[in-house]
Amino acid sequence: MRILLVEDHRSLSEMIKEHLERSGFDVDAVSTAEDAVHYWRSTRYDGVVLDLGLPDGDGMEVLGTLARGESDHAAPVVILTARDDLDSRLRGLNGGADDYLTKPFDLLELEARLRVIMRRPGLRKADVVSFGDLTYDVGRWQARAGARSIDLAKKEFALLEELMRAAPGIVVKDRLEDRVYAFEPVTANAIEAIVYRVRRKLAAAGSTVRVETVRGIGYRMVLGAGDAAAR
Repeated sequence: MRILLVEDHRSLSEMIKEHLERSGFDVDAVSTAEDAVHYWRSTRYDGVVLDLGLPDGDGMEVLGTLARGESDHAAPVVILTARDDLDSRLRGLNGGADDYLTKPFDLLELEARLRVIMRRPGLRKADVVSFGDLTYDVGRWQARAGARSIDLAKKEFALLEELMRAAPGIVVKDRLEDRVYAFEPVTANAIEAIVYRVRRKLAAAGSTVRVETVRGIGYRMVLGAGDAAAR
């Protein structure tokens, strides 16, 4: 489960991130409204923890972006803030937040509230992507070639999803880097290494789908065994 944490207090952000990661979450931590919106638009999250007092804007503006659905998915939001007056609570909940937790707080309570709202039905639309004999259930992080399950790492899932959504069109390499790494540093040939691993896993699962290199541009998914560039 991937969480977007928006908190500008550095030590508090690090403490929350460390706790949630120990509890099995993947956490992307940002400290500004601008970064929050960029991450939200480029990455699929299962939940958001949002502070309202940000250095470059009000967290309510970020909440408005999330609530308007300015992305291809939805995720529940927990507001985490020092604003404990009734008016702020009502504005947050009426503005689209699923829960509202005031500081100071207990890390275990934050974790519990996240898990509760992420279990609520109807917060995320079913999203299954298909191409050829491949299916990818985005909400469950499950990929299959026919009836066979494909065991993928997080970045491999991200790459597979981008290629499947565009298939049989081409996805340029720069876009893949943006989607897969979501503002993390990208080393030389990083995408090539992930493509190589995905190719091997698709072949091992007996899939008829291949990842084809479009030289100088990017990659695309094709049906059948005619991917001379991939060999």
